[in-house]
Amino acid sequence: MTNPFGLLVMAYGTPAEMSEVEAYYTHIRHGHKPTPEQLDDLIRRYEAIGGVSPLNEITRQQAQGVADRVNGWSNRPCKLYLGMKHTTPFIEDAVGQMANDGIREAVTLVLAPHYSVMSVGEYQKSADEAASRCDSLQLRHVRDWHLEPHYLNALARRVKAALAQFDDPADVMVVFTAHSLPTRILELKDPYPSEIEETGDAVAAALNLPHHEFAWQSAGRTRDPWLGPDILEYMRDLVGRGQRNLILCPCGFVSDHLEVLYDVDIEAMELAKSLGMKLVRTSSLNTDDEFLEGLASVVRRAAEDLSV
Repeated sequence: MTNPFGLLVMAYGTPAEMSEVEAYYTHIRHGHKPTPEQLDDLIRRYEAIGGVSPLNEITRQQAQGVADRVNGWSNRPCKLYLGMKHTTPFIEDAVGQMANDGIREAVTLVLAPHYSVMSVGEYQKSADEAASRCDSLQLRHVRDWHLEPHYLNALARRVKAALAQFDDPADVMVVFTAHSLPTRILELKDPYPSEIEETGDAVAAALNLPHHEFAWQSAGRTRDPWLGPDILEYMRDLVGRGQRNLILCPCGFVSDHLEVLYDVDIEAMELAKSLGMKLVRTSSLNTDDEFLEGLASVVRRAAEDLSV
């Protein structure tokens, strides 16, 4: 029987229950505890979406869905491992478990379509550092998949469904958003902003959209400047330009979680109401069959470079 390769699916992670929020926030802050005000604000956001985020469960379902599809296609089976950046199971522990299980080579996939050294690159660095402490474990990273056809098609279907909610689709601005990052990535000539635009432009071309633009969301609360325009600032500017029909497609996110369920569904929606805008958010990819087929295709292509 052919030896299985490891499939390490990596994601951000979220607290499993409200009692874990402080530890989670402290981990994000590199061991520095949040102030009481910062902690209260994050807890308030979780409470506003009904408690803990569904991200962990959706991530598990996505990872299992990808593995099932890979195993359904391939002559060589994969064994699934899940590694989170800020919660258990941590990336380092998942890599160690692979080594303990006798896995000698693995494909890694981050559940984020667009590459940045400050996002996907950090996941891969953590995995590489853990693998360097293991004997004979080789990792083959998927760098990005922002132009994977199934992913683009799944987004396009969602934008098309959102357009159907307007009387005149030609009078609708479609804005593609992703998580903002510190502007210092521009000095590094990081591909992240251009990859976001490539995704949005591809979807717009497929649908022949008359109007589409880009904005950023969910910037961190640090002293560093972050990529803009922020979606809330963008919405105010859009109204100033006389445009009140808006579709928001968070193409940088692949599941329902705090940055979608709160930052868009509550914060942006409340602003839209106050501005007299009609705002429709495209539904999240979550466990969409075509989307998972696309991720499985990405993994299968990467696995072709592994030794037999």
